Amino acid sequence: MANFYVSREAVKKAVSAAGSDRHTQIDRLIEAASRAIDGRTHRHFIPKTATRLYRWPRPNNPGDALWLEADLLTLTTLQSEAQDSSPTTIAAADYFLEPNNEGPPYNRIEIDSSSNAAFQSGDTPQRSISVLGSWGYSNTTQGAGTVSSGLASDATATSMVGSGGDLIDVGDTLLVETEQLFVSDRAFAALGTVLVNDAGILSDMADVSITLDAGHGVRAGEIIRLDSEQMYVESVATNVLTVQRAYNGSVLASHADDTAVHISRTFTVARGQNGTTGAVHANATAVSKYLPPADIREWCLAEAVAAFYQENSGWGREIGQGDTQREFTGRDLSRLRKETALNYRRDRSTAI
Repeated sequence: MANFYVSREAVKKAVSAAGSDRHTQIDRLIEAASRAIDGRTHRHFIPKTATRLYRWPRPNNPGDALWLEADLLTLTTLQSEAQDSSPTTIAAADYFLEPNNEGPPYNRIEIDSSSNAAFQSGDTPQRSISVLGSWGYSNTTQGAGTVSSGLASDATATSMVGSGGDLIDVGDTLLVETEQLFVSDRAFAALGTVLVNDAGILSDMADVSITLDAGHGVRAGEIIRLDSEQMYVESVATNVLTVQRAYNGSVLASHADDTAVHISRTFTVARGQNGTTGAVHANATAVSKYLPPADIREWCLAEAVAAFYQENSGWGREIGQGDTQREFTGRDLSRLRKETALNYRRDRSTAI
């Protein structure tokens, strides 16, 4: 499954795309931009758990240092003679992850010279050293609420409800305990028995105060739906919400008292991503989401937005229509691409 470096909603806001008609296109462009960033930097920015195998001894790799062709964040198991029937596990006390003063990420593993450990080839030098760990440039996360329901009984369930729709978006890679999940879509569901507690909501863009039943739990930044109209919640004062009406291309309408409140907190997720294993997670388990570096997210957004406009103009020199039509030069994007790639580019080394 894809790892996105920017969310669907961020791109939709940048290009003023409402509704769901453009979702497939936007997701595809984010995926393409994210993978292009991987290619240009020779890195990835959401961690993956994997075993990598290395030849030993390696050409131009003298001494007891194993140089790695990818960024290593944490090391779980290190073995030599990996292809033999009884590989040797090297204890954590017998090696160092380097550079110590700058990592993670780490670019090499050095055997502690004061130990009796050593890298050994076994029956063949090919694939002699096995490194199981978490690989990537960074593993920075941000709290994203808790699991409200959906994951407590089935390790393969593909729908979960989060505690806050403002905290998670399509394209996020989540971390729940040790499992990674990729959010591929979101939907509305009734917010329990919460109803509108209002004499009547007018079909008027100026009618922006909505009163709900007590104990509603709606948060600022979430999206609710009354009948078929979506509303963006700007602020919450006890039971009174201040909202943007007719949000996301929905149709402005009037709503009666006791209208059911629906909220966008139900997420479609792909389980066991990036080398992790699907598991059950009790309700109220903490959820985090991975955050690539801010400038990587900005670069990904810029690439996706530029591709969106270019694709919708037939890759012509002009983008937009009518009074908004303008020439597309891409100079600013080219500068951002060059500067950010230079900051993060990792020199390739050959793994055999």
